[in-house]
Amino acid sequence: MRRPPTHLLWLVALAAAYTLVVAVSNVLVDKFIDLGPFGMLSAGTLTFGATFTLRDMAHQSSDRAGLGRTPVIAMIGVAAIANVMVAAVLGIPGRFLLASFGAILLSELIDTEIYHSLRSRSWLVRVLSSNAVSVPLDSITFTVVAFAGEVGYDLATMAQIVEADLLFKFGIGALLALVKTSWDRARDRRAISA
Repeated sequence: MRRPPTHLLWLVALAAAYTLVVAVSNVLVDKFIDLGPFGMLSAGTLTFGATFTLRDMAHQSSDRAGLGRTPVIAMIGVAAIANVMVAAVLGIPGRFLLASFGAILLSELIDTEIYHSLRSRSWLVRVLSSNAVSVPLDSITFTVVAFAGEVGYDLATMAQIVEADLLFKFGIGALLALVKTSWDRARDRRAISA
């Protein structure tokens, strides 16, 4: 029996990790950490920041397997559906479910198009460029849909949530992207010297 290509195995593992991180993030979405001048941080942001790099790694694996963007779009859809199921089982309020589902689909699909339009650029440039659009879009969309009109969530509070979200999502995503880039470079150096 022939073994699937390594890139395909990585793609499946990344899709599973992405789906799990999205679900965990949404369970934590209404638990906040007050960061003083840096805003109000949703505990879900601490895990959700990883999804942007996981998705970009899935893009890379899918491209290397010769599959294009279709598997990544399917991964985003599966994560959104899994998110709905987890929310229903755990009784997460509908506004969080709607906010998460909408923000994921909107920001992730736009990110996918930006990432693929920059295929001639380095992986790090694609990641940082696509995240520059998708992270704010995700944070603003989620916060407005989840909290607008809710008691205790005026415009200033929502701005604090978005501010902290942006800081941590960009920070976590960039850190993971830099770690992966360093790992790839070290692997390439080892391969050249072997």
